[in-house]
Amino acid sequence: MLRAYLLLLMSLFAMSSVMAATESVHPDDIWLLIDTKAKKIEVKKGEQTVETLEHVAIGRGGAGLKTHRGDNITPHGEYRIGWVGDKSMFKRFFGLTYPSVQDAENAFQKGVIDERQYQRIAKAHALGQIPPQDTALGGQIGIHGLGSGDARIHEVFDWTHGCIALTNSQIDHLSQIVDTGTVVKIK
Repeated sequence: MLRAYLLLLMSLFAMSSVMAATESVHPDDIWLLIDTKAKKIEVKKGEQTVETLEHVAIGRGGAGLKTHRGDNITPHGEYRIGWVGDKSMFKRFFGLTYPSVQDAENAFQKGVIDERQYQRIAKAHALGQIPPQDTALGGQIGIHGLGSGDARIHEVFDWTHGCIALTNSQIDHLSQIVDTGTVVKIK
């Protein structure tokens, strides 16, 4: 009983922290809306689109509810840029705070992750940290460039393991606009 109560409290605390973080987005803040059907990223300032990056690639498995590591699905949800990797094999990597508390809740209810893993994810979000990247839900989801990859393949089909890929020039441009903490909504 105590365990269930603690789990509920941690879940509520984590959700309130996530909601507070979302509500703290000032109308003048830049954020990203990734439209996985239209294959584009809208750079937003408040509700206004200030520019659009076209022809992005997503996971080979499409987009939606990510169920486990290796499913090649780009997750729908709201995240933040948690870290920036400038020495990535994909030119530049903006790591997202995946899995979210909602991702963890769904996975916990389906038995994909256990209570301990759920608590680790919820606690990381509650503390404003990067959630564990080593659970059954996977990790290392982000926005990146092509690196030395073939731009022709990028134009033809979705090729990532769940990330959002841009051309090298697009990721260079995006790096001038966003940084850690930027909100990223994937739909």
